[in-house]
Amino acid sequence: MKKVFATDKAPGAIGPYSQAVQAGNMVFVSGQLPIDPATGAFAGDDIKSQTRQSLTNIKNILASEGLDMSQVIRVGVFLKDMEMFADMNAVYGEFFEKDYPARAAVEVARLPKDALVEIEAVACIG
Repeated sequence: MKKVFATDKAPGAIGPYSQAVQAGNMVFVSGQLPIDPATGAFAGDDIKSQTRQSLTNIKNILASEGLDMSQVIRVGVFLKDMEMFADMNAVYGEFFEKDYPARAAVEVARLPKDALVEIEAVACIG
């Protein structure tokens, strides 16, 4: 069984994909750009503000179905420049308190809309 998540508290998909999809007890959150859903613009020009917005979007998508960040088991972080890792990591730590999810962080050549970061997540229900 597949369930599609959709909330206006995160930016709408900019292509043919869903904000998140639940399959069984797993929730797959699509990569979130640092777009503020209220304005449609990036939350800021620096990696800290962009990381915060990307993670806030994930948090809001999960919350729309009664889930929270403690249920996240894996995160993928895509960075424009690995030199931004420390600042991204500092903000990332604000969203996860203990029993941290598994994570990969990679530098990529380019992100949609020339964002500095895009973050995806997998959560587990139950």
